[in-house]
Amino acid sequence: MEYRFTDRKNYRKKIMTGCVLLAAGFLLTLCAKYNEAFAVWYSRHIYTAWVDTVGKVMGIFPFSVSEILLYLVLITILFTGVRLVWRLARKKEGKKAAAKWLSSLLLAAGVLYFLYAVNCGINYYRTSFSESTGMDTSTYTVEELRQVCQWLTEEVNRLSPLMEREKDGVMKLTSWVGEKAPEAMKKLGERYPELSGYYPAPKGLLFPWILSVQKLSGIYSPFTAEANYNSAMTDYNIPFTACHELSHLKGFMEEQEANFIAFLACTEETDEEFQYSGYMLGWIYCMNVLYDADYDIWQEVRETLCEETEADLAANREFWAAYDGRVAEVANQVNDSYLKANGQEQGVESYDRMVDLIVVWYADQMKE
Repeated sequence: MEYRFTDRKNYRKKIMTGCVLLAAGFLLTLCAKYNEAFAVWYSRHIYTAWVDTVGKVMGIFPFSVSEILLYLVLITILFTGVRLVWRLARKKEGKKAAAKWLSSLLLAAGVLYFLYAVNCGINYYRTSFSESTGMDTSTYTVEELRQVCQWLTEEVNRLSPLMEREKDGVMKLTSWVGEKAPEAMKKLGERYPELSGYYPAPKGLLFPWILSVQKLSGIYSPFTAEANYNSAMTDYNIPFTACHELSHLKGFMEEQEANFIAFLACTEETDEEFQYSGYMLGWIYCMNVLYDADYDIWQEVRETLCEETEADLAANREFWAAYDGRVAEVANQVNDSYLKANGQEQGVESYDRMVDLIVVWYADQMKE
C-alpha cells in the first residue's frame, strides 16, 4: 500500500508541475501579445541573458545539441511506447504503466512549452526590426521593383564569376560559415544596436535529411539557443540561411525580417561568397514577386542573368525536387499554421515579404 501511495504522489507531482508550466508559458505569451512594451523589455533583457549564457555553453559542442536531443527524444518515445504496450497487455501492471506514461508526458509537454514561450514565443510580439529602425514599408510600384531586380541581377553577375566552382559548374563554399556568419552579424550590429551582442556559431546538421524532407533550409532551436542549417542543400543558400537563423537569436522571429536581416548581413560582409549568397537569395525572392506582378518585365530582366549562375539555380531546383512529396506538403502546412498562430497572418508567404523591405531599403539608399 505504501508503494502505491508513493507512486500516486509522484504522478500527481508530475501532473501539477506540468500544468503549472503550461499555464505559466501561456500567461507570459498572453502578456506579450497584449503588451508590446513587456515583450520588448523581456526580449532585450531576460531573453538576451538566456542566449548569451546558453548559447555559449552549447557553443562548446561542434555539433547541433538540439539535433542529438531530438533523436534521443524520438528513441525514448519509441522505447516507452513499446514498453507501455507490453505492460498494458499485462492487466495487473497496465493501469499503473498508463498513469506513469501520461503523467510523464504532461510534465514533458509543460517543460517544452514553457521553454518555447520564454525563448521564442514572447519574441513574436516584440517591436519588429523595420519599426525599430524607422523603415516605412508602404506600397511600391512595379517599376521600383524592376529597378531593384535589375540591380540585384548586376550584383549577382559581378560576383558569380568570382566563385569557386565544382566540375559541374556549381558554386563551392570555401568559407567557414561557423566563423563568418557571427562576424557578419556582429558587423551589422554596429549599425543596428538591436542586432549587437554575442552570436554563437551556426551549425550544420549531421543528418540534414530531417530538414530536407520537410523542405527546410534551417531551423532555430529555442531550447538550446542554436542556429541550425541544412548542410546538404546547394552551397549558395548556406551563408544566407545561417544569418537568417542567427537573427532569430536576437528576438526577431518574423520570417520576412529574418530574411531581410540575413540579406543585409551577407551583402555588407567583405567575404564575396557571403555577398553572393545574399544577393542570390534577394534576387530569387524579388524576381518571384516580379514574375507575378509583370511577366514581360520579369522575362526581360531574367535574360540578363549570367550563365555561371544558371548552374547554381539548376542544382538548387534539382536538390529540392528530390524531396517533393506528402511529407513536404504536411510540413509546409504545419509551418504555415505555426506562423499564423504566432501573429504572422500570411503564414509561409511571409518569407516573400522580405521583398517589401528590400525595395524600401534600396530606395532609401538611392536617396543618400
